[in-house]
Amino acid sequence: MEPILQCRELTKKYVIDDTVVTAIEDVSLDIYPGEFVCIVGTSGSGKSTLLYLLAGIERPTKGKIRELGKRIDLMNEGELTAFRRKNVGFIFQSFNLLPYMSALDNVALPLMLRGEDRFSRKKKAAHMLKTVGLSKRFKHKPSELSGGQQQRVSIARAVVAQPKILFADEPTGNLDSNTSREIMELLKNEVVKSGATLIMVTHDNDNEKYADTVVRIIDGRIVEVVRNK
Repeated sequence: MEPILQCRELTKKYVIDDTVVTAIEDVSLDIYPGEFVCIVGTSGSGKSTLLYLLAGIERPTKGKIRELGKRIDLMNEGELTAFRRKNVGFIFQSFNLLPYMSALDNVALPLMLRGEDRFSRKKKAAHMLKTVGLSKRFKHKPSELSGGQQQRVSIARAVVAQPKILFADEPTGNLDSNTSREIMELLKNEVVKSGATLIMVTHDNDNEKYADTVVRIIDGRIVEVVRNK
């Protein structure tokens, strides 16, 4: 099986005042279609930087990133935006829902950006909200929802356009332990059902058990890759 995502000798450096800080150094990784990959590391380990590089949000200082057979590190901003809109979903720790929009409209937003008609995107968004257990929250705005409910909306928004790759940045970081377990079960079930590849970063070792592959990162370097399945 060919990797859906592949990076080679990936390095990211930042210049802060007169100091060069290396966030990621010489990382190489293969991720396969349908795989649930958990990137684990402490705060400051570089795990979120690695996620943003793989998602095309950050630009590497050095190295190659091939995603769905295309070199995203060589794309310009317009090409990257179009590529992400077509192929990628993102789940954030802070939810990143638009506060003035209802849950239904937040979920429908990726479909609107793709140019789908209003009836189609509302229908798909309603189906996804029902799937994540929010059938009675269509009209609620983010401020009227709990943290767990907001994350469910965020997951529905990420999945509704059926992306081939899902990136999740600490999706349970702002949730209590019980809600975290519910969200992880939901993520696992939705990813398996959709056939998408999920790449998640976390500092919570309890989340490792949900993953097919665990990648441990320390000081910007991969120190271990464990395949659970």
